[in-house]
Amino acid sequence: MYFDELEIGMSVDIPPATIRKDKMLAFAADYDNIPLHTDEEYAKSTTFGKLIAPGVMSFMSVWAKYLEVDFFGAELLAGKSTKIEWLKPVYAEDTLTGVATVTDLVKRNNKNGLVEISIDVCNQNGELVLKDVTEAIVKCRMIAER
Repeated sequence: MYFDELEIGMSVDIPPATIRKDKMLAFAADYDNIPLHTDEEYAKSTTFGKLIAPGVMSFMSVWAKYLEVDFFGAELLAGKSTKIEWLKPVYAEDTLTGVATVTDLVKRNNKNGLVEISIDVCNQNGELVLKDVTEAIVKCRMIAER
C-alpha cells in the first residue's frame, strides 16, 4: 500500500501468537539469560510467581505475525524506529493478539513518507500486555508512476 493511500486510523488485526515454553526458554538462554526467564524455582519466589517471557521475545512473536499480514506490501522501503512498552508479564502458553493502527503520517518528499504504526497487544484474557510504536518509510505513488 502506497503512502498516499494510507489514512490515520486505518488498522489491521494481527493473528494470534502463542508463547511456547520451550521456545521461551531457548530465547531466554540465548538473549536474556536472567533467572526470571530461566530459573523456575527463582521465578516462584518473585511477585510474578512463575517464569515470564522475555519482553523482546513477546514483542517479536507478535511482530512476526504482523509481518505475515504484509500491511504495506512492496511499498515498504525500510523501518526507521520502534519503541516498546511492556505493561504486564507474559507467561508460557499465553496467546497474544494485536491491532496495528496508523497513528501518524508525515510526507517526507515526493518519493516517500513516514508512517507511524501503533500496535496494542493483548493476552488471551484481553489484558493489554505491551504497546509498540514503529515508524516505517513507505513509497509514495508518484515514484512508481515515473
